[in-house]
Parts: sequence; C-alpha cells; structure tokens
Amino acid sequence: MKDLMVIIRLMMAEKRDILYAIIFGFIAGITSVGLFAASGYLISKAALTPPFYTLILITSTVKLFGITKAIARYAERYFSHRATFTILSNLRVNFFKKLEPLAPEIFHKYRSGDLLSRIVGDVETLQNFFLRVFYPPIVLALVFLSTILFTAFFSVYVAFVLLAGLLLTIFVVPAIFALRQARITQYVRTERGTLSTEVTEFLHGFRDLKIYQKLDEKEQQLIQSSDSYISEQERENINKLYSQSVNSFVSLVVSWFVLALGAFLVTEGQLEGIFLAMLVMISLTVFEDAAPMAAFPIHFQDSKRAASRLSAVVEGGDETDTGTSDMKELQSRQAVTIDMKGVSFSFPDEPRQTLKNINLNLQAGSKTAIVGPSGSGKSTLLQLLLKLNHADQGDIHLDGLSIDNIDQESIWANTNVVLQENHFFYGTLRSNLLLAGDSLTDEEMEAALANVELDYLSLDDAVYEKGENLSGGEKQRLAVARVMLKNDHLWLLDEPTSSVDAPTEEAIYRHLFEQAKKTITLIPRQSSPDQPGK
Repeated sequence: MKDLMVIIRLMMAEKRDILYAIIFGFIAGITSVGLFAASGYLISKAALTPPFYTLILITSTVKLFGITKAIARYAERYFSHRATFTILSNLRVNFFKKLEPLAPEIFHKYRSGDLLSRIVGDVETLQNFFLRVFYPPIVLALVFLSTILFTAFFSVYVAFVLLAGLLLTIFVVPAIFALRQARITQYVRTERGTLSTEVTEFLHGFRDLKIYQKLDEKEQQLIQSSDSYISEQERENINKLYSQSVNSFVSLVVSWFVLALGAFLVTEGQLEGIFLAMLVMISLTVFEDAAPMAAFPIHFQDSKRAASRLSAVVEGGDETDTGTSDMKELQSRQAVTIDMKGVSFSFPDEPRQTLKNINLNLQAGSKTAIVGPSGSGKSTLLQLLLKLNHADQGDIHLDGLSIDNIDQESIWANTNVVLQENHFFYGTLRSNLLLAGDSLTDEEMEAALANVELDYLSLDDAVYEKGENLSGGEKQRLAVARVMLKNDHLWLLDEPTSSVDAPTEEAIYRHLFEQAKKTITLIPRQSSPDQPGK
C-alpha cells in the first residue's frame, strides 16, 4: 500500500479534475436512476388517464433527466480522462527523475527488456487506478445511498433488498473472483517482462544470431515466450468477463426479487400499485454502475502490483533526490587532483572483486596511462571517478573533496569522457558534435574533425542509429573530437584509439596533449607484450 501512496500523491495534484469527475459522475448516475424512475411512473400514470398537463409535466421531467445525464456523463468522461492522462504524465516524469541518477547501476539488477516492460507496461496499467479503482466506488456509493434513501420513502422492504444487492455486487461477488484472479495474474507481468527481454535481445543480437545460424532457435524461444504471455492474458481476461457476467446476473436476480416483493406488497395494500413499475425500473438502473465493480479488486491488485514493480526499480531514489541539495559543486576554473585510498569495488551479486585496495594520487596537469590486461578493472576505475558506480570501501577525493559529497552532474559537466562504447544519435555529424556545446561554430567542429583525421567527412553527413554507418575507428575518433570541443579540465579517456592505426593514433595524441597541457589526463590502455601490465 505504501507504493500506491506515491501514485495517490501524484494524483492529488489533479484534485480539481478529480472533484469535477466525482461531481459529474454522481449527477450522471442519479439522473440515470431518475430518468428510468420517472419513465416507470409515467407508464403507470398514463394507464390511469390522468389530466393532460400531468403527462406533459412528467414527460418534460424525463427529457430533462435524459439531457442532463448525457451532458454529465460527457463531462465525467472528459475530466476523468484528462486527470488520468496528466497523472500518467506526472508519473512518468517522477519515475524518470528517480531512475536517472541510478544509471548505469540499474542495469546490474535489471535487464533492459524488463526495464522497458516496467516503464511502459506498468505505467500504463496504473491508468486504471484512477479510472477503475479510486473514484468509481465514491460515485457508486453516493448514487446507491441516495437511491436507497429515496426508495425507503415508498417501501423499506424494497430498500433493504437494494441494500442486499449492493453488498452482493460490490463486495461478495468481486471478492470471490479476486481470490481466483490473484492466482492467475501473478504470472502475467512476469511473462510480459520475459517477453520484452527476449524481444530486446533478439533485436540487438540479430546480426550475431544470423552469423552463427542460431536465428531459428532464438525465434522459437521468442514464440514460446509470446504464447505463454498470450495464454496468461487470455486466462486473466476470461476471469474478468466471467466476474462481470456473474455480477450482472446477480443484479438481474435482485430486480426480479424487487418485482416479486413489490407485487406482494401491492396485494397486501402496503404499496400503491402506481409505484411498482418505478421501483422495478430503479432496481434495473441503479445496478448499471455496480456491474463494472466486479473488476474493482482485479484492477486494484493490478495497480498495486504495478506500483510495487516500479518502486522496486527506483527504491532509494527519494533519498538520492533529497541529498542533492547538500552536494558541493566541482570547480571548473582549474585542473583538479585525484586521490584514491584503499578503494575496492565489486559488482552486485558477484563474489569476485573487480578492484581491491587501490591507492592512486594524480596531481593536476599530470598525464597518466593505466596499463593492464583486459578485465583488470581499468574501465571500472573510470566509472568510480565519474560516480557512475560507488566504491564498496575506501575514499575517493577530487580536488580535495570527497566524491560522495560532490554532485554527480557537476563531475560530468567538468569532465571530458571517452568510454569504450560511445553512443551516437540518429542525425548528422553536426548534431552529434553539438552535444559538446550548443554555441559551437561549423569552423570549430571542422577543426576538431581535422585533428582526429576525419576531415574527409562533412558536418552534414548522416549518422545512423548508434552510428551503424561508421567504422569502429571512426566512432572512436568522432568521440575524441566531441571531447576536444567540450574542452574541460579533467580528461578520462578509456582506450580512445584502440581501433585506430598507429600513425593516426600518434596524431590524435599529439593534438590531445597539446590541448590538455594544464589538465589532468587519465588514459587506461591494454598491456602489450613489450609493455607489461602494472
């Protein structure tokens, strides 16, 4: 329930639309009951040939109820759906704000397909929380209580029958099917997450699967995951429809009981016959809003489970946000020093320590190459300095400040970073280079391309998604050109020229060291036979 409170707090930001939805929902419900009640009374009254003006008055009332119901129902739908879409938008923004500081550690816990399933599917599920869980019971209770009080003026017995029908259709029948639904739906989101994960891996690994001729095998796994998910969805929807059907049947039985009881009361002289049709029409109408309540527990459990899955991803995100105000800024006016003492790190659920008791001191303006074999922890060291991961033990200081007390974005803003895998967006070379600064001129960008031996490319040349039309060396050189344009005081370059030939590598480093004369530069490199790791 704690997880749903987050949704409720976001929902309360739209309290005006929520209030309007409840008011117009009540008006639509009570005028619907009044419409059929007046129609039943009109039929009975017309059989007694009353004065013509009486029929005109009742007919006008019926028309007024009909028009009011249509307008109120439209207004209810308008305000409830506007509130829902705004709530979903606020939820997505709130979730992303909590998720962003957790990257990239979040991928150590969840696979990308599962994350996508939660971000898209579970957020969409929560739209039912307001539309099917929160405000409909309020409207239904107001309409039912008003109707029962009105009915009690004519027959207390009929009012008790309607009350019993209310308890059956809102509490008893939904509770029975909710227990069954709980056993069915516990696998639906798990299957959806599995399917999303399989689809993501299939798309990302399509080329490798094709090369190793494993495409058919992976397709079969994907089809099995899809069939399993569809099967669970079918079971879930069948149970929902069955629940609503039973609820509708119970409401009809109650209406028949009202008719039988009313006829008996008329014969006993305890009820005027002219009101019998009115009471039967009331019983038929008032349960219209009760039938969808059969799915109330199902939607409630779905919303609760979706909120829990989202909360599990960003657990601790609130604490991250609240601590941001106490963080210090990394100064960008000068080069910084780096000091690491007794730093150890291991990835979650991995017993092997990636880094163990690391001590490192780098003075401002120094140029350092960290050399070691693949898997020795060079890239992990950079991730700790960028605060993308957090050390299990030990202290890291940048410019005399503990990294725990430095705002994460302040570090990124003052650092030139080239990672082993650099992302390139769909667009042009110009749009990808402009990530380094919106005010860059074409001349500056062309000079940066020349420094990394990419002057044969034009700024208007297309870049496909993830840079698929660029070679490995071109991607690395484009990443280096981007950080040259950013030109901050701390350079962290992770094997920036591993895919570049020796002459080009020499030219790139010449420009790099010229540009980074007074800054600290840290360059992890793989060891070679004549350059042992250390």
